[in-house]
Amino acid sequence: MATRIDKEACREAYNLVRDDTTDINWAAFKYDGPLIVPAGHGIDYADFKSLCTDDVRLFGFVRITTGDAMSKRAKFTLITWIGENVSGLQRAKISTDKTLVKDVVQNFAKEFMVSDLRELEEDYIRNELKKAGGANYDAQAE
Repeated sequence: MATRIDKEACREAYNLVRDDTTDINWAAFKYDGPLIVPAGHGIDYADFKSLCTDDVRLFGFVRITTGDAMSKRAKFTLITWIGENVSGLQRAKISTDKTLVKDVVQNFAKEFMVSDLRELEEDYIRNELKKAGGANYDAQAE
């Protein structure tokens, strides 16, 4: 059966993360049979990481604050999590299924495909977003 996405529900979660008037900084999207649906959202990145277990595949849209002493700005990332115990067929399908998620999650600075929890460390994600952002004027403070 072909994978589908609940666009309205997923778009609502996506917009909560993008909204500067909320503290929500992540939303996750999971598989419910052949349907991709919101898996939750929140303000604590550790809560997002706790969803990333060895037997699941999911997508995360995360807001990370970057910048230097002079300016702070929100950067967004799309994270594809594939647990170590996910079957080969499900691993293969995730690439085509990601296009459905990208119909909803359209604005992000960097994309990650991750299966190792160490790559989900918030500092690692932040540093990669800084690199993707170009000039780093924070180096003047060192």
